[in-house]
Amino acid sequence: MKPKTVLGLIVGAILIFIVIIAASSATYVVEPGHRGVEVTLGKVSPNFKPEGFGMKLPFVTHIAPQLIRQQTAKMEADCYSSDLQQVKIAVRVLFRVPQASVVTIFRDYAGDAFDSLIKPRVAEALNEITARRTAELIVQKREEVKSQALASARQKLGDVLVIEDLVLEDINLTRALENAIEAKMVQEQEAARARFAQQQAQVEASTAVIKAKGEAESIVLRGKALRENPSVLELQVIERWDGVTPLVVGPGATGANMMLPLGDFTTGAAAMAKEESK
Repeated sequence: MKPKTVLGLIVGAILIFIVIIAASSATYVVEPGHRGVEVTLGKVSPNFKPEGFGMKLPFVTHIAPQLIRQQTAKMEADCYSSDLQQVKIAVRVLFRVPQASVVTIFRDYAGDAFDSLIKPRVAEALNEITARRTAELIVQKREEVKSQALASARQKLGDVLVIEDLVLEDINLTRALENAIEAKMVQEQEAARARFAQQQAQVEASTAVIKAKGEAESIVLRGKALRENPSVLELQVIERWDGVTPLVVGPGATGANMMLPLGDFTTGAAAMAKEESK
């Protein structure tokens, strides 16, 4: 093979390699859930690239992918309550970068949305909310603290970033404060049990009074009915009579038994009932 032919083949191979490299450098692919930021010789384009395949200037233009899916990050905030107690709150933040903000986040914050923007805003919001409550209320009303801190953080960030939710994973107090709160809760539970027992005793006493009053009124009404209509007692005696004539045992061991007339029996009972009703 002639030297010129060999040289031509080498040059041709080099050209083909250069073309392949240039072609690969002139294309890009933005993966799903991402947006591309175009950077040409250090200058950031104001428009982002949508997901999919595209062309760019070879060697001088770079496409930086930026995630727009929901992300999760953890942080801790050192706060102080209204009674000047130190409170450490462990937070899990769910956030995402809107596609309209990917260029701004990349250019102004090096693509670090959480540490540069979200973390300080959430910490500031938590400090504002906890400063209005005692340490005890922060623990007892953590859901209220979370919702107000979320609203405040969203307002501080505006439309640049979206905070989907805040999760207060843990609220740490000093050991002495935790013991004091626990002792107070025990005292409140004991006081609640004492109040319940007192209320129950009052209900039972009221029930007994009402029952006694009802029985007294019933006796008065029965006595009044007997005075006005003595035959009522006779009717009750007849209804309960078992058919055996009442007997009175005479004095002495050999005394004869005497039958008591039914009318005398009912008359005597009526008299006794009248005396009871007085």
